[in-house]
Amino acid sequence: MPNFRRVLLGRRLSTIEGDEARISNPIALAVFSSDALSSVAYATGEIMAALAPYMAMAAFGPAVIGQSWPVALGIVTLLVMLTVSYRQTIFAYPNGGGAYIVAKENLGELPAQVAGASLLVDYVLTVAVSVSAGITAITSAFPSMEPHRVFLAVIVTGFVALMNLRGVKESGALFAIPTYGFVVAMFGIIGLGFFRYFTGGIVAAEHHEIIPPPFPGWIGIWVFMKAYAAGCTALTGVEAISNGVSAFREPTSRNAARVMTLMVLMLALMFLGITWLANHLGLTYAGGAESLLSMLSRKILGSDSGLAHVTYLAIQAVTMLILLLAANTAYAGFPRLAAMMARDGFLPRQFGSQGDRLVFSNGIIILSLLSMVLLWIFNAKEHHLLPLYALGVFLGFTLSQMGMVLHWRKRGGDHWKLKALVNGTGAVTALVVMLVITVTKFSHGAWVVLLVLPIMVFGFYSIHRHYIRVKAILAGSRTEFLPHRRNRVVVLVSGIHSGVVQSLNYAKVIAAHGEVEALTVDFPDENGRESAALEKLRSDWPHYCEGIPLRSIESPYRKIVEPIVEELDRMRRAEPEYTITVILPEFVTGHWWANVLHNQTAWRIKGTLLLKPKTVVISIPYHLEPLVE
Repeated sequence: MPNFRRVLLGRRLSTIEGDEARISNPIALAVFSSDALSSVAYATGEIMAALAPYMAMAAFGPAVIGQSWPVALGIVTLLVMLTVSYRQTIFAYPNGGGAYIVAKENLGELPAQVAGASLLVDYVLTVAVSVSAGITAITSAFPSMEPHRVFLAVIVTGFVALMNLRGVKESGALFAIPTYGFVVAMFGIIGLGFFRYFTGGIVAAEHHEIIPPPFPGWIGIWVFMKAYAAGCTALTGVEAISNGVSAFREPTSRNAARVMTLMVLMLALMFLGITWLANHLGLTYAGGAESLLSMLSRKILGSDSGLAHVTYLAIQAVTMLILLLAANTAYAGFPRLAAMMARDGFLPRQFGSQGDRLVFSNGIIILSLLSMVLLWIFNAKEHHLLPLYALGVFLGFTLSQMGMVLHWRKRGGDHWKLKALVNGTGAVTALVVMLVITVTKFSHGAWVVLLVLPIMVFGFYSIHRHYIRVKAILAGSRTEFLPHRRNRVVVLVSGIHSGVVQSLNYAKVIAAHGEVEALTVDFPDENGRESAALEKLRSDWPHYCEGIPLRSIESPYRKIVEPIVEELDRMRRAEPEYTITVILPEFVTGHWWANVLHNQTAWRIKGTLLLKPKTVVISIPYHLEPLVE
């Protein structure tokens, strides 16, 4: 019968097969770009949602929606600047140059941990937002599914996690289909929209003119800032390729740079196309159940014919798939970043361990669990999650670009001043946008990120101090070694069986000068006399004891572990020069389910004694029957 784990995850990969797990450019575009590309499904809608409240104000009216176009142009300008900056990062750090590495090497330890915390938060939110938006695509086409959105979101998250546990190469091959399907669908619907608009197939809306509304004073700037901050969700995921350069085939930097350029080009064209059409066709969005992209598709397709309906459903299907699978970008980044931080001693070392499929399994599992919690808390509604999203992204952008400026200053080389100017411009721009997001989105949830980040950084340093302290203690403990320390062996028994006899024989082998004894716990009867079980043990003992004395401990409260620990503590205080070796005879059942039928006293004793100094615990197993494979 095949192993269930192998069926679920696939065959194990050895370390030398690591190069085979690297991915080609077409697969890399699906793995690292799905987050960025899929953001066009909701970014324009978020801009509209930020502008919608001002439409009802008599002073502004419908013309306020016209601001969506200049906002989109400003966001694409920032996108180009960040792309140029991150291409430089890709070539400067061919093994992966995410904000954490760049900040650590150029800005110092504290900025690196801030960058790490912001990226980890961003990755968790990426999964939650992407899956939630994918569920919205489903409910837009099938409103009856709305009550089940949280359940569907959790199921999808579990599926994406499973595919990533199988390996990035296999998950990328699976996710390539919806990614490219979405790109084809978006360019198809945008192209059809422009064709129908300019040929008169669709009547332009009355308020399509891009005329700045008569905002009094600073209100115009405030409205633009809010819409800009909301639309910057389109830039999430742009940095993912620079984080995962090492996953590309050789030459890694060149391939990563090519994929990033292609990704940004497609992202910019789709984002601008959707925003222009939505504005000129008079569509508005205020965070309702149906997405803006769904409304735009219905508007462009027009007729209620069967073909139009099937086409609409196909668009919603690929939109749903890429949004659900856009979470894969976070699964490519979170485990790698957590592994790097674990190797530096700022996260538990378990995050740095690779599983059977050469992936960081613990990071994948933790990311999935945290994302599921967010989906449950926010009812899988991306509109509620997005205010938390962009702040961490732009904090990472800012630190990464600041670090690159110092990188060029230290490294020098040809045209280093120009390169530093490019990254410096990116840093200043990202910082300004981050401040705008903080101000405009603070009351909508950005305060949560501002609260969580310092707590996370404090936790990182607490973990780091723990590892440093443990390392110092272990190094210093060498001086405590005493070559002639005496050893007292204690065999814990509850009756006579083969495991006990084996334990007694083993105790005599390792004990010196006869310093060995057996210890048992007795539950006296209601008159305070020895139990019948102890009397039988005493009568059988001379036949099996091999000359080892037996001593009993009374336990009037019917406890086993506590009296043993107290007696060992007493022995340790009375003879501090001794190391106490505790031998535990324990039987092993032939079936895993049979363990439930036993009280696991040996496990409790071992777990307690593990915390005691100068105490060694040895288990002597006795197999009741051959183990079942």
